[in-house]
Amino acid sequence: MKYDHADRACELFVGGLNCAQSVFAAFTDVTGMDDELAMRLSSSFGAGMGRMREVCGTCSAMFMIVGILYGLGGEYTHEEKTEHYSRIQELAARFKEKHDTIICRELLKGLGATSTPEPERRTEQYYKVRPCVRFVRTAAEILDSYIAENPPMKQDTQL
Repeated sequence: MKYDHADRACELFVGGLNCAQSVFAAFTDVTGMDDELAMRLSSSFGAGMGRMREVCGTCSAMFMIVGILYGLGGEYTHEEKTEHYSRIQELAARFKEKHDTIICRELLKGLGATSTPEPERRTEQYYKVRPCVRFVRTAAEILDSYIAENPPMKQDTQL
């Protein structure tokens, strides 16, 4: 059975995972990564990298998944590196088309989001005002579309 990655990512976010974990863990069926490892690996990228409000965690998750599916190993050409960075920039541009930026603090402008290390409590009010679940859905939809348009070559990821 094929996952609906966007719905799964949103469920994970509403269930308490951070934005990066939600997107990254929703794609374990594609990456072949163990769920627990996926959540641990992506846990540092939530709230714009450790709540520093830098690059949105949903975008970081997209970029990590693309690294698993299309990334470069230890040996690559200049052209291959250029092509890979082009993929990342294309995904970022698609996200920007929908939300104008990939920067967490800009996405949350006007909400009084801080960059202290203590995360906000996930209350009913949090989910009413916080737009992050929209960003989670957008990232998952963009990634699904990108993968459909650019099927990865079969890799033995052994994750």
